Amino acid sequence: MALVTIYDVAREAGVSISTVSNALNRPHKVGLETRERVLRVADELGYIPKPEAAVLARRSNRRVGVFAPFTSYDSFLRRLSGVLEQAATSGTEVSVFDVGSAAQLASPVLSSVPLQARFDGLIVMGMALDPVVEQRLVDREVPVVVVDAHSDRFPTLVVDDAEAGALAARHLVALGHRRIGYVAEQQATDYESQSTSRLAGFRSVVEAAGGSVRVVESGPSADAAAAAARDLVGRDPSLTALVAHFDRMGVGLLRAARTAGIAVPEALSIISFDDGPVAEAAGLTTVRQPFEESGAVALRLLDAAGGLQMMTRTHLELRLVERGSTAPAAVRD
Repeated sequence: MALVTIYDVAREAGVSISTVSNALNRPHKVGLETRERVLRVADELGYIPKPEAAVLARRSNRRVGVFAPFTSYDSFLRRLSGVLEQAATSGTEVSVFDVGSAAQLASPVLSSVPLQARFDGLIVMGMALDPVVEQRLVDREVPVVVVDAHSDRFPTLVVDDAEAGALAARHLVALGHRRIGYVAEQQATDYESQSTSRLAGFRSVVEAAGGSVRVVESGPSADAAAAAARDLVGRDPSLTALVAHFDRMGVGLLRAARTAGIAVPEALSIISFDDGPVAEAAGLTTVRQPFEESGAVALRLLDAAGGLQMMTRTHLELRLVERGSTAPAAVRD
């Protein structure tokens, strides 16, 4: 069976090959009736564009793939909104891929997606890049920006997670808290994740002030965090403050305190990280990360990089947002 070419489609549709190319790759440049005719003919003939031709046609309308654990963490949806807002101003097409938990090493989704001639660049959020996948991206000369994770090969956009933990710790220490419980997210691997860096920064400040941190791990849901908090407070009633790895888990801590009849913040202070809508609604003191800004900056970095040799590390600013869930320490029996 002979291979169907763009010339065949153009001849059958009664248009030029440039019109066929525009109908497939720049639809805004072709009238609706013409585009419908070209697409109908292409389908009838079974025409499949050559990948390299598709890449050339998209050079003025870039296509970027965004990989992140969107369904596991609300924060990545906020980052995505920043990417999409920036993309709208630059005519960039965005394809979204959901991956597993950020507590796991790189998702197989990234390694299995066809990359050559399909994307003009990738934004990888919240997951460590497996060395094999990282090398594959280098070999295929795919520009990449890594957000909220580390890479030795590509530009990265991060917050200082250790400083985020330290910022929360300084707030609690200033309020007189010295016995603190910390509900961290369970780690599937031993790589230095956001969770481990944040805990390390928090612990260093508390211990330097003569305090102690009792750590328990849980899943990322509010229910799992609530169960972990109940267990933690049950084993150590002297705790005067609890910390959650992020806001949704912080809501679980509030729920656990309410169930146990412990007044927040009079008897128990609670603090979390991210400052999403749930933190504001629940009145949680939290450390704010500029998520929407990070998504927009990531796409701008990808545009600026243009290739694989621009090794940069960009840090975004953190800020403590004090609400009604923290107060001076009260000694508990």
